[in-house]
Amino acid sequence: MDIFEKFNIDDTPLGKYYKFAHGYFMFPKLEGEIAPRMRFKGKEVLTWSLNNYLGLANHPEVRKADADAAAEYGMAYPMGARMMSGQTEFHEQLERELAEFVGREDSFLLNYGYQGMVSIIDSLVDRKDVIVYDAEAHACIIDGMRLHIGKRFVYQHNDMQSLEKQLQHAQKVVDQTGGGILVITEGVYGMTADLGDLPGIVEMKKKYNFRLLIDDAHGFGTMGKTGAGTDEHFNVQKDVDIYFGTFAKSMAGIGGFVASNRNVVNFLRYNLRSQIYAKSLPMPMVKGALKRLDLLRTDPSLREKLWTIVDALQDGLRARGFDLGKTKSCVTPVFLQGGVEEGTNLIVDLRENYAIFCSLVTFPVIPRGQLLIRIIPTASHSLEDVEYTINAFTEIKEKLDQGVYANMGIANMKLED
Repeated sequence: MDIFEKFNIDDTPLGKYYKFAHGYFMFPKLEGEIAPRMRFKGKEVLTWSLNNYLGLANHPEVRKADADAAAEYGMAYPMGARMMSGQTEFHEQLERELAEFVGREDSFLLNYGYQGMVSIIDSLVDRKDVIVYDAEAHACIIDGMRLHIGKRFVYQHNDMQSLEKQLQHAQKVVDQTGGGILVITEGVYGMTADLGDLPGIVEMKKKYNFRLLIDDAHGFGTMGKTGAGTDEHFNVQKDVDIYFGTFAKSMAGIGGFVASNRNVVNFLRYNLRSQIYAKSLPMPMVKGALKRLDLLRTDPSLREKLWTIVDALQDGLRARGFDLGKTKSCVTPVFLQGGVEEGTNLIVDLRENYAIFCSLVTFPVIPRGQLLIRIIPTASHSLEDVEYTINAFTEIKEKLDQGVYANMGIANMKLED
């Protein structure tokens, strides 16, 4: 059989929607300066779908640092993987400053967060070890575990009784294999927006011998007194053994890092296949990250503005009766009742008639009959943006409850090219 014969996009979970979704619901093009207002299909829209939490994407100091580094070094330097020829003093400086900021002995840069997490898991465990992970773990964690040839057990999301049960199973396995246990959670869950129960997991360390890895992609820069992350928010930094953060959210860049004690980081430095065999981060990204980190550390007004917008949006939506789940983070999920067709018509209405761009999540990501509109507030938004959005959401919820979006048929909604 020719392997290409299996490539039928209509048989894939997302690809089956491409004929009507491509360019609008999937792979949409937002154009213009990264800002609360951008252009979508030729129209200005209020955008709530960018992970630019602190508004650093177009911060003048960040733009200057990026431009100056590109002018001085170009996009190629340094050439080669870091282990071979891609090491610079600025890569090392960024690692030192990141480690200090998140309260660890050392850190190691990652070219991409997703690939980095996959490789971290692959490096940390062998066939004798057991992974115990949260049921709502991000795809990068799932893909990392697929490389693990040992046992793994899943516990129900943030359910400490379920975690303990799985730890008991894991302990029985490692008693036989002589391996260890790695527990993986997230600091902030990017869809449901609740926080990983870090205090509850840490409490389990009193009864079970395991190491804890957290993916804090959405918590780094937004959570905690200084923005050092969700473990700082819960005051459990000393009990989180391995901390993973990305530059793609609060830092509005590319890349990430892993931080731990010096021995663990050195082990990862020499064993992370996704970094050993990948070109070093280009200098503009490294020097740009140094500037972003400096602003994150020294300008608390960025986080203060972010949380002013977050609190106004979430408090306002709740006051209008919206279900925001258990969010205690910046991510703002709005849960509604309806089917996929109603959800698509609702989003078209939001974009075409209210000029609001945000993302829709439906079954199978969430239970059938539910809709989730995911809003990402940033420090760049205004209170006027918040007020307009709350009023618009109030109107679209009334339409949804009245059945306006039911049985319309997506083909009847005019989507301008």
